[in-house]
Amino acid sequence: MDEKHEAGLFELADLILAISRHLHAAKAEGADAWTPIEAAVMRYIDHQPGATPTQAARATQMISSNFSRALRKLEHKGLVRRVADPGDARRVRLYPTEKAGENLGRLQETWSRLLDGAVPDAAEADAVIAALRRIESRLLGGADGDS
Repeated sequence: MDEKHEAGLFELADLILAISRHLHAAKAEGADAWTPIEAAVMRYIDHQPGATPTQAARATQMISSNFSRALRKLEHKGLVRRVADPGDARRVRLYPTEKAGENLGRLQETWSRLLDGAVPDAAEADAVIAALRRIESRLLGGADGDS
């Protein structure tokens, strides 16, 4: 990798972090407060309802104690529920609650309003989303870039 490419990738990562901080600070009114760790857990459960705690902890790259603490807090807030696995009663599956869906809806409105005008049209938004999904997949170890 040449220096220009390396510098560009560093700037991309730096911008992603800066944008993430702004989005996190602009939480939806009326939505439950959350930490970045809780947000990562909730995001995974929203995207993969029915995942086991082990799958979710691995996918979010958290040590089990941090993951367990975040999961307990999300359950206490009424955002996640555990359901016994019908095929193996020793295992539980994680699901977002109706309250989590309501929070997600408020967050979607808030973040969409915040980003309105920053990305001029749907085609550009789709291109940025595709690029960020490839990056996320690569960071998670995916070979094909799809997630």
